[in-house]
Amino acid sequence: MRLSLSGRVQGVGFRYFTLKSARGLGLIGWVRNERDGSVLCEVQGPPPAVSAFTDQVRRGPGFARVDDVTQEHLPLRSGSEGEFSIC
Repeated sequence: MRLSLSGRVQGVGFRYFTLKSARGLGLIGWVRNERDGSVLCEVQGPPPAVSAFTDQVRRGPGFARVDDVTQEHLPLRSGSEGEFSIC
């Protein structure tokens, strides 16, 4: 799943919140700030965990404000290993 989140999502600890959420749910992937002020992330794992993650990042950390979330379903990458990271 690829998520693009816009609003007040940079400079408020959003990437670290995303990292903690994803790792807590056992997901793999990455998150990064985009030049347009949004945050982009890709996440992979069991569908219930991905759904829970999506719900968490829609709310964001305390100082964030998520105005819009765009979701794109991606094919699962077989053999993917690792953990969630900040790019």
